[in-house]
Amino acid sequence: MLYAFVAALFASAIGSLRGFETPIQELLGLKNPEQGHGRRPNIVFVLTDDQDVHLSSLDYMPLVKKHLLDQGTYFSKHYCTTAVCCPSRVTLWTGKAAHNTNITDVNPPYGGYPKFVVQGFNGKYLPVWLQDSGYNTYYTGKLFNVHTVENYNSPAPAGFTDSDFLLDPFTYNYLNSTFQRKGEAPRSYEGHYSTDVVTEKAYGFLDDAVKSEKPFFLTVAPIAPHVNIYMNSSDVHDPNIVFKFDAPVSAQRHQHLFEDEKVPRTKNFNPDQPSGANWLLKLPQQNTTNMDYNDHLYRQRLRSLQAVDELVDRIFRRLETYGILDKTYIFYSSDNGYHIGQHRLQPGKSCGYEEDINVPLIVRGPGVAKNYTTSIVTSHTDLAPTFFDLLGIPQREDFDGSTIPVTNAAIEAAKAKRREHVNVEYWGFAGGEGKFDGTLHEHNTYKAIRIIGPGYNLYYSVWCNNEHELYNMDLDPDQLKNLLSRPQVAEVSNVAGLPIRKVVARLDALLFVLKSCKGRTCREAWQILHPDGDVLTLEDALEPRFDHFYEVDQKRVKYNFCSNGYLVDAEGPMWEKEGVIFRDGLMWHEWV
Repeated sequence: MLYAFVAALFASAIGSLRGFETPIQELLGLKNPEQGHGRRPNIVFVLTDDQDVHLSSLDYMPLVKKHLLDQGTYFSKHYCTTAVCCPSRVTLWTGKAAHNTNITDVNPPYGGYPKFVVQGFNGKYLPVWLQDSGYNTYYTGKLFNVHTVENYNSPAPAGFTDSDFLLDPFTYNYLNSTFQRKGEAPRSYEGHYSTDVVTEKAYGFLDDAVKSEKPFFLTVAPIAPHVNIYMNSSDVHDPNIVFKFDAPVSAQRHQHLFEDEKVPRTKNFNPDQPSGANWLLKLPQQNTTNMDYNDHLYRQRLRSLQAVDELVDRIFRRLETYGILDKTYIFYSSDNGYHIGQHRLQPGKSCGYEEDINVPLIVRGPGVAKNYTTSIVTSHTDLAPTFFDLLGIPQREDFDGSTIPVTNAAIEAAKAKRREHVNVEYWGFAGGEGKFDGTLHEHNTYKAIRIIGPGYNLYYSVWCNNEHELYNMDLDPDQLKNLLSRPQVAEVSNVAGLPIRKVVARLDALLFVLKSCKGRTCREAWQILHPDGDVLTLEDALEPRFDHFYEVDQKRVKYNFCSNGYLVDAEGPMWEKEGVIFRDGLMWHEWV
């Protein structure tokens, strides 16, 4: 009913665009719609900002459903590895976890575009590699935080055939954006709706890409459904800087939609008892005024996504007009997820809970299964390797991720052997993005694992204050019952049918490897612990013959102190050399 209702509202407006798109080939002088594209496929990547899975935003996007969900494959267990914009986007473009990029924040000194440049990645990331492999590369929308009207050309982002980037301090201002086209000065689009501006620029790049004799990779990165932010300076350390957070802004044509929608009232929405760990346990329950505003913010998120929904529809119709849809892969994802009220949290991200790390990933293209959903575990570290694989580019050994299978047969084969875990990590603080309680919560630094396999569905984390969390997601999908909190340890003796001590010892050893892994060590962490190859999953590791190995021999994850960035001195014991097992670490009883 919802899809039909929203589709009907858009039908007349979207239908009016058809006349504009029909003569594109004629306008460009293309006699053959497949001219110059040979057999190498193209990729269009639509990357939204802060889009959720668990607040049901995809249910309100009928055109994404029509073109992507119904005609492609949905990866329901796709995760970002750092739940905030800049570190997550750097991971997307490098195939490396944040502890290997050392870009762990949205602002300097630990993150942002300046840190990306200082770390040497401006010449060592996806668009550069694609160009080296014969691809034209185009990008419009948000690239990184602190990519500003002052530093956009010092240096300019490398690797793009053409680009038109959103720039701070106007990136998140829906009605007062500033863009910078490659080789030109920044241009203000005050009064124009940001997503619509991105849309028109994307179409221009698609036109240019089709005229070229090379295959192409086009990224379209609107800011929706991120909150609207007013900033009076792009210098985050300016003592007079003003940040004003408010709900996302919709296009005027969508302002009347979803008047009765509210944040889904899941069990973890503003619960009567505090949940989680560390600073979350001190959060007050939200009052009615606070919840009413959060419902308004939720509706504005849905409304802001309607222009993205239209963008997707028009991209598909252009690809069809050009006759290249059947040789183009279309990816749809978001940099991180989002929470609104879960665990009593104000709107935002930055936590390791499912709302923040489980993000959309939909793929459509040649050979991709239609109207298919898979629960194989994938992450943002896997996207660069996947692009390489689909485009016929040899894999890089320093990728931390693995290729995502996209055909039905490959997905089925992967179920038996694919990595079953995601390494999740964060440094610094978390803050609310609405009108209520803008406190910056310090010591929001943690390492975690999300692991899913036969008979287990778990989340395990260690915070920088050395608090531990474990959730059995089959029995507690809302993550309300921390099995490692002091009261629970006495009450719960088993998880996944096994003694909790036995399970956590394995998870901690795996996390110990992953928290400082590189390349193959990230991709094959169990094999690093077991070089003989007899352990490939948690199920294998739980065999009784490994009890002493895990419960006695292994070093434990433990922070020395809380840091706002990736400082080795703060990280505690590290996996110093591949294949070397520490023998004198903390035992289980010392931290439970």
